[in-house]
Amino acid sequence: MEALDRIKEQVETHPVIIYMKGTPKLPQCGFSMRAAQALQSTGQEFAYVNILEDPEIMQALPQFADWPTFPQIYINGELIGGCDITVEMAGNGELTQMVEQAVSANQ
Repeated sequence: MEALDRIKEQVETHPVIIYMKGTPKLPQCGFSMRAAQALQSTGQEFAYVNILEDPEIMQALPQFADWPTFPQIYINGELIGGCDITVEMAGNGELTQMVEQAVSANQ
């Protein structure tokens, strides 16, 4: 399966997924750390892909949704953005609402 197909499958399979450098418990960059913390603050489970362990995904991901940077957060198959947008949404309560709706709709 090609990298773009794998990304499409992952995004469609998981209600909330973050493509990041490292893992939520061991992030490998500050942006990934802050975005993962914002998602964790919702209290809901989410999937993640460590792009450092999958060079094909790392290379293909910027083409998938025309977003050049990492991390990338998808909710219900839609790119919501990267670190700054996610942290801002967490601060105003929008992230928790979106994540809760996505998770509950997929249970």
